[in-house]
Amino acid sequence: MPTSTSPVLHQLYRDHNGWLNGWLRARLGNSSDAADLAQDTFVRVLMARNAEAIREPRTYLSAIARALLIDKFRRRAVEQAYLETLALRPDAVDISPETRLQILETLAAVDAMLDDLGERTRRIFLAVQLEGLSYVATAQRLGVSVTTVKKHMINAMAHCLLLVED
Repeated sequence: MPTSTSPVLHQLYRDHNGWLNGWLRARLGNSSDAADLAQDTFVRVLMARNAEAIREPRTYLSAIARALLIDKFRRRAVEQAYLETLALRPDAVDISPETRLQILETLAAVDAMLDDLGERTRRIFLAVQLEGLSYVATAQRLGVSVTTVKKHMINAMAHCLLLVED
């Protein structure tokens, strides 16, 4: 990080960290999680290297923090769904903490990828890939043409391939 940005970032942190912690604590009801997300917010600012360009610091910081909150809640929902699914299994599943973390990170990545697809593409992709419906059955269920289903599946698969490349 250039040293010219450091004083600006330090000042930004001094001026707004307390406020951001309070803002997050009000939304989370937990000072520990609020402090973690506030730190993550400032790490994002640090990585963006744009502290000098910030004109409305609280608006900017709250936008970053809001996105981090959404990610946190989405991850929590995915983790809860995973744990509920495990609990429904008749046989006990014994996995290491490392494997569990890897599974949860993968599920969160899949969830984020699905969220990026858009509503119709996501519904088509899930009907075909998760439920095993044919293109014809998917088209009938959603009231679209088979060509539309094919187009959305191509878009979804291309999106998946681009994510795998990254």
